[in-house]
Amino acid sequence: MFRPAMIGSAAVALFATVFSPGAAATEGSPPPGRIQIDVVSVNGSGCPAGTAAVAVAGDNTAFTVSYSDYLAQVGLGSKPTDFRKNCQLGLNVRVPQGYTYAIAKADYRGFAHLQSGATGLEKASYYFQGMQQTTSANHRFTGPFSDDWQTTDVTDVDALVYAPCGTQRILNVNTELRVSAGSSDPASTTSFMAMDSADGSVNTLYHFEWKQCP
Repeated sequence: MFRPAMIGSAAVALFATVFSPGAAATEGSPPPGRIQIDVVSVNGSGCPAGTAAVAVAGDNTAFTVSYSDYLAQVGLGSKPTDFRKNCQLGLNVRVPQGYTYAIAKADYRGFAHLQSGATGLEKASYYFQGMQQTTSANHRFTGPFSDDWQTTDVTDVDALVYAPCGTQRILNVNTELRVSAGSSDPASTTSFMAMDSADGSVNTLYHFEWKQCP
């Protein structure tokens, strides 16, 4: 079960859950104990203050980011800067001693309305503070398209980037939506791409991969 914590302008919202202690976790399985995520920074046109939330799964397998005002658009009613929206979150993930984690998979979804000739882009990356390794992926959409969309980024096991053992590093999560009019007519039509749903609340799900430190 997920329970959200809203991200405010000061970017100091936090959420903690407790996983029922039991036998010691095996390699790759979620650890027993407490996972806490402190949101230390939030920046970007796609996540104005109070429009994003973070929650941790009760079984320590994933965390969720929810958006309610994340929309890129071109055409009628759009500002010149509306074609691109982004959001950067800085997360301090506190895990039980003796364990470390990587982001193994991320699920994104929303709704897009693209005129014939227009295109959309969803892009994401995640990296740890002070480390050069970056996991990133992007997905393109081509109009005509008017439907829910969903993408999944999966990192191969041998390419997983783990947080350093014994050192607390901020996990940076960057996302971007971009819409281009292409050969469509922006003077008479509108194309948009949103990271939300009809009810304004869709979850972006990040899946942990765990391992025990030496």
